[in-house]
Amino acid sequence: MLIDATILFQIAGIGIITALIHTVLKQVGKEDIAQFVSLVGFIIVLVIVIHHLSDLFQQIKSVFLLQGL
Repeated sequence: MLIDATILFQIAGIGIITALIHTVLKQVGKEDIAQFVSLVGFIIVLVIVIHHLSDLFQQIKSVFLLQGL
């Protein structure tokens, strides 16, 4: 797996879109929906990070298993 910046751009894009929607909803007076949107954005980012951490741990596991041979 090659380390690239697409993961960072995805997370930043989700953060910017979530912040924009949160700000618009808060100005309209829908604070409860704005907090829900922020929570959903956080959960999406958390799922992305957990997925990539899982890939990282699988690679680390494969390196240590090959080293023992």
